[in-house]
Amino acid sequence: MEKNKKYYRHLPAPDGIETFYEVRSRDSSLPPQEFARLPRHPIHIVLDNLRSAFNVGAIFRLADTVRAQEVITCGYTAHPPHHKLQQTALGTTDSVPWRWFQDTTEAVHNLKSQGVQVVALETVNGAIPYYEFPYHFPVAIVLGNEALGVSQDALKLCNGIVDIPVFGYKNSLNVATAAAVVLYECIRRINRF
Repeated sequence: MEKNKKYYRHLPAPDGIETFYEVRSRDSSLPPQEFARLPRHPIHIVLDNLRSAFNVGAIFRLADTVRAQEVITCGYTAHPPHHKLQQTALGTTDSVPWRWFQDTTEAVHNLKSQGVQVVALETVNGAIPYYEFPYHFPVAIVLGNEALGVSQDALKLCNGIVDIPVFGYKNSLNVATAAAVVLYECIRRINRF
């Protein structure tokens, strides 16, 4: 390792700090209009009354990285334009399609009427580990309130419920972190990488 460091000295990172590796500091090389024409993965992300605009922004950024079909915000979930959401979204509200519904059940009914499988991510008895669930695409992943989870009315309408096994004192992950785990499993299934 020490031997290789001499080849990578004095490489500037975007913030000007010297690194020992090359840092990729660019976004897509495609113009925004051309990027918008790329096919999207058949994944909808439904946010059921999330309290934190920062979590919503992080999920928008995640939706951009997986090129999800859309983000659907429901109830009092922050939606663009919102300054706290924009802080963590880093401009991705411009590259990710989104819709807002007053009620999550309305959003779930809408998706199911279009033939979308709706799956809640929730810590309930009987939930299937996310890596064992038989996802069918297009799919919608419903993410719930940070304190209360997915509403009971929305859960009743879902085609399935998945969870992420946890082994700590707390029984759940941050909602944006949990979303990343499940969305990348969906991407893995679609692309078989």
